[in-house]
Amino acid sequence: MATVSSCQKDAAVNSPAPSTTTVSADSTALSSPNNFLAVSGTLKIKFNDSTYTFDAATDSIAFINVHSIDNSRYFGITAINKEHSMSFGISSAGFPYNNINRAIAGSQFIMSGDTKTPALALSLSRYSAPKSLGNINLIQYNSAKVLAKGTFYTFMAKDDKANAPYYRVEGTFDLQLK
Repeated sequence: MATVSSCQKDAAVNSPAPSTTTVSADSTALSSPNNFLAVSGTLKIKFNDSTYTFDAATDSIAFINVHSIDNSRYFGITAINKEHSMSFGISSAGFPYNNINRAIAGSQFIMSGDTKTPALALSLSRYSAPKSLGNINLIQYNSAKVLAKGTFYTFMAKDDKANAPYYRVEGTFDLQLK
């Protein structure tokens, strides 16, 4: 079982009633004290010739820590823009701390022109040529005002087939707690 909750940054939402949904899953994120919503900062994603930016002042960007039911640990960043037309997530196994470089465990990038049909949906490609899933370099984590700062790269594809074209996706994050 897992508890899933959502967050929304919107001036029109004044103290919404908390909602909790219970679903079957292989991990739990039960109100962990180590999950943080960034107050300011950016997450930038470079894909093909474009850069996509999430801004914590208006979009929701969270640094998460997940404990799976088999006692595995993961950390990562998840983001959704205010319009809910773009979302991104990336994770790595283990514990987050300053100055680490870890292999990517999962990633996804979804963009849509409307709420019903994704215009682009990419996920981690296990068939990239260098046989690498990519890395996340966490330079600074949970110190002073800094929530997380670092870089990453990963390989993503439109589907998980051996002959599917894959794309290198790079990014930076500089997220603050205050």
